[in-house]
Amino acid sequence: MNHLKSYGKEKKASRWFLTALLPSGLLIVALSLFFTLGIGVEQDPAAPIENVSIKRVEVVQDGFVLDVENVGPEDVTIAMVMVNDAIWNADFQPSNKLARFESGKIYIPYPWVYGEPHRIKLMTANAIAFETEVPVAQITPVPSVGLFAKYAIIGLYVGVVPVGLGLLWYSFMRNFSRRGIHAMLALTIGLLVFLVVDTFEEGLEIAGEAAAVYQGVSVLFLGGLLSFLGLVAFDQYNERKQRGNHSGLRTAYLLSSGIGLHNLGEGLAIGSAFALGEGALGTFLVIGFTLHNITEGIGIAAPLLNEKPKARTFLSLAVIAGAPAIIGTWIGGFAFSPILATLFLGIGAGAIIQVIYVITRHLFKESNEWKLPSVSWLNVASLFVGIIIMYATAFLVKF
Repeated sequence: MNHLKSYGKEKKASRWFLTALLPSGLLIVALSLFFTLGIGVEQDPAAPIENVSIKRVEVVQDGFVLDVENVGPEDVTIAMVMVNDAIWNADFQPSNKLARFESGKIYIPYPWVYGEPHRIKLMTANAIAFETEVPVAQITPVPSVGLFAKYAIIGLYVGVVPVGLGLLWYSFMRNFSRRGIHAMLALTIGLLVFLVVDTFEEGLEIAGEAAAVYQGVSVLFLGGLLSFLGLVAFDQYNERKQRGNHSGLRTAYLLSSGIGLHNLGEGLAIGSAFALGEGALGTFLVIGFTLHNITEGIGIAAPLLNEKPKARTFLSLAVIAGAPAIIGTWIGGFAFSPILATLFLGIGAGAIIQVIYVITRHLFKESNEWKLPSVSWLNVASLFVGIIIMYATAFLVKF
């Protein structure tokens, strides 16, 4: 009898395997025919389809170094290099012909002028032009221990310090009544709503800088969706393990993690500003982000008003929320990648949306327990005040 059962299971498994194998095999046959015989409506394109992505421009002592990639469907031959509308000599590595998705470097010996803008244009053999600009010419920072330390200090000023200063409002907010605590949670939701919109806006802007083949907008929104769903699943798993006990401390840690991913994007902006020679702009951004991010610390402290956390808890929250700004300045200053920056911002936006969901649920639950209205005039006003505060301080970091 056992032998018959085992035979039946094997037969069922083989049948199940064949049902998957048949459509897969037919798909492979169809694709092979398409690639070998074509689809029957081919015609020569009216114009060559070429696309060269200029990923990075470095300013060196004797000229410029371009990091380029062929992101089009065809091989590309770079036939001419122009700097400020003048034809210029250039050296190519490995060569001036790039296969699809092949990367290369272009060395342009040019007597650039400190502080002046320079336009660089690449012309392909089919007379298709691709341009970039050095807005303010100065030597591109070279990675070194000293420069890494300087960028780390900038990230510390932008991220950890202001978040820590915001957390110091905890003692003051502890004196609030239950209605006041709920108003602070609503204020936090307002801060986060603005952060989500701001993060998506930054992501869309950076996604536009990436080559179209990488589909930056899709990466942004898919990163946000997967981040949100992944964190919701993880949070529900932890909540089941703790039998529904959703503490304010856990909410604060979730909040600091989401804000940390957002601050990573801010660090990217500052690091790339210094790398492009926009030192004055970078300094302005440091001051602006420092003032802007204090409000984030206040938001992280709000879920803790029912708790009595220790000093090391505040320190860890400040580091989780602020330290990613240090990593962001390193990436932005030395190896900025638009598509990776877009992905980070998408993940950060999804994380912040998940935190909004958690805090909103926590606010509704507490309101029911204390027999207070969830959507009171005070809570609604606090939410709008949070948005207005972030909007007002954002003037310091927009340019």
